[in-house]
Amino acid sequence: MSGIFIPRLSLYSYNFPDPRYASREGIVAYGGDLNPNRLLNAYKWGIFPWYNEGDPILWWSPDPRLLLYPTDIKISRSLRKSLKKFTVKIDTEFKAVIESCKELRQEKGTWILPEVVEAFCELHEMGFAHSIEVYQEQTLVGGLYGLSMGAAFFGESMFSKVSDASKVALVHLCKLAEEFKFDFIDCQVPSDHLKRLGAVEIARDQFLDELERAMQKSSKVGKWTREEHVLT
Repeated sequence: MSGIFIPRLSLYSYNFPDPRYASREGIVAYGGDLNPNRLLNAYKWGIFPWYNEGDPILWWSPDPRLLLYPTDIKISRSLRKSLKKFTVKIDTEFKAVIESCKELRQEKGTWILPEVVEAFCELHEMGFAHSIEVYQEQTLVGGLYGLSMGAAFFGESMFSKVSDASKVALVHLCKLAEEFKFDFIDCQVPSDHLKRLGAVEIARDQFLDELERAMQKSSKVGKWTREEHVLT
């Protein structure tokens, strides 16, 4: 870790240091709690929590940042066929989705700790956190969840129990984001898997500039509703 000073957050204030001056690794601050109001303020400034059990909460704003612009999603021929095999719903089983993401990563260690589940479930009840659920014969087999503010969706995690299920969830998210006129989907840290699906790395300063513009637009707060459907 670089020798830069990393400030400790106060429990009595939801303010964050400027993420443009984060450590070389991307750490903005540590400490605080996962109060939903703190989380909303963090994401508004391009900061998210990511830490291991037993460690203090670490708040990150990495450089570079991975973004997926909704119209740039790459749908291969095989994925297009897979889209017809699943039924997709929105905001019907949020907790089941986040718990499935947690279970998928349990063996290797996961940042989706009980307090994270609790905080995001509360954000879901407040109308800021959302899930895309993918079903096969009425069984939940894939999905993703994240946070929506302004004209941005901040993706947190996804899971897949059968081939292509999480990709199908992402395609549906991009279609929704395009419909809602969102500027981008924040994928946080570089991932070869997501790059193959169209995500691109951009410098943190550019991301923060785009985020500032996105936060000036209206938020789609509340439960997202849509009849279950299959993309063709």
